[in-house]
Amino acid sequence: MNGEAPVTVVGLGEMGRALADAFLAEGRPVTVWNRTAAKAEGVVTRGAVRAGSVAEAVTASPLVVVCLLDYSAVRETLEPVAPQLHGRTVVNLTNGTPVQAGEMAEWAAGHGADYLDGGIMAVPTTVATPEAFILYSGEQRVFDPLRGTLDVLGAAKYLGAEVGLASLYDLALLSGLNLMFDGFHHSVAMATSQKEGTAVGFTELLVPWLTNMAQLLPAFAAEVDADLDRDAEPQLTQGLDVQLVGLANIMNASREAGVSTAPLEPSLAGLKALLAEGRGVWSAPASVRQLRSGPPVG
Repeated sequence: MNGEAPVTVVGLGEMGRALADAFLAEGRPVTVWNRTAAKAEGVVTRGAVRAGSVAEAVTASPLVVVCLLDYSAVRETLEPVAPQLHGRTVVNLTNGTPVQAGEMAEWAAGHGADYLDGGIMAVPTTVATPEAFILYSGEQRVFDPLRGTLDVLGAAKYLGAEVGLASLYDLALLSGLNLMFDGFHHSVAMATSQKEGTAVGFTELLVPWLTNMAQLLPAFAAEVDADLDRDAEPQLTQGLDVQLVGLANIMNASREAGVSTAPLEPSLAGLKALLAEGRGVWSAPASVRQLRSGPPVG
């Protein structure tokens, strides 16, 4: 071992095992625990120490990294050993909501533990690679001494002291991903509705098209921020009539191809709501503002 401080990893699903392996690859002493003990076999073979209980796991290290199914599982696992958490740092990389993160932080503080909440922006196979990054929020005095340790898992990105920020950004990023995949599935269903169409051939066109369009996102984001500050009118706009006709054509072609239009209905409702507000043009700030006001009707 290289003399680095030990780490405990609680939860050994695919992601938890990847986290433990990343610490092991650095040469750090790693203690692991999982409700189903057999899931620890691989990481134990690679050098981790299997704890016989949660209490044994959390007392083995000053840093306890938790990666479980949900926050209910985190509380169920840690509550019986709450006294043993005193003076330790809990880094919770479990997927959850900002409210849950705040509640967990309060619970940890009530038992004398420091707490960071996190969101893993990686899949297990990309943990500890240049493609991975992990979001963190909580007190900066807790994060700063751990940055080097946490960087082992993927680039550690600190968002701020508001403990729910990591969960919020994590879920927002997953929202963008999920909607992108929904668009991919819908577009592939359309393109393969004809006998000559193939998903592979179509995707060879889709990827460069999406990559090119994604370059507009920073400009849209700047206009959204400017709109929040009421500093400027957006310049990146398009006539709502053009948007509505284009979307209507997509939906009609979908129906003709026997493909559901359900993924497109929210977009249609959003455009109709902008029109009902008396707007003649679409812009990113208008769409974001509308989404913040609640679900459109139409």
